[in-house]
Amino acid sequence: MAALPRTYRCGVLTLSDKGARGEREDTSGPRIREMLQTAGYEVVEYQLLPDRQELIEQLLKTWADEQKLDLVVTTGGTGVSPSDRTPEATRAVIEFEVPGLAEAMRMASLRKTVQAVWSRGIAGIRNKCLILNLPGSRKAAEENLEAVLPALAHGLEKLQGGTADCGRME
Repeated sequence: MAALPRTYRCGVLTLSDKGARGEREDTSGPRIREMLQTAGYEVVEYQLLPDRQELIEQLLKTWADEQKLDLVVTTGGTGVSPSDRTPEATRAVIEFEVPGLAEAMRMASLRKTVQAVWSRGIAGIRNKCLILNLPGSRKAAEENLEAVLPALAHGLEKLQGGTADCGRME
């Protein structure tokens, strides 16, 4: 993988009621942190919260607006269980969606399992911060992040005002 054009500051947010109660170990959040760090990203924030829309919205706003993170990756809360509210929380705080990222993640997952049709994760921008929703299982989160990780640096550079052409990486 090519070196990043600059260091991007990231946050990883795991959403899990059982994890927040200490009943389940978070395996997807640490794996996402590891993947981002290996790719050259600086992971400066990590948190595990219960699946509560208002809590998710509040933290996403704080990380994007106050801490000025470049990238926030969430894991969990993207399915169809009654408590799965991550896409709704993300949609409530972003300025606009980036549907190609979510489409690429679902396409990659569909190559592995038909159950990927149930994933509702989205991607969007708030205050020059990309917010990316991944599924909660470690395997699915890893597969989804692998699908888009090579494209992230270019988009983040564009968000920060970079002028490189989209057709070729400079």
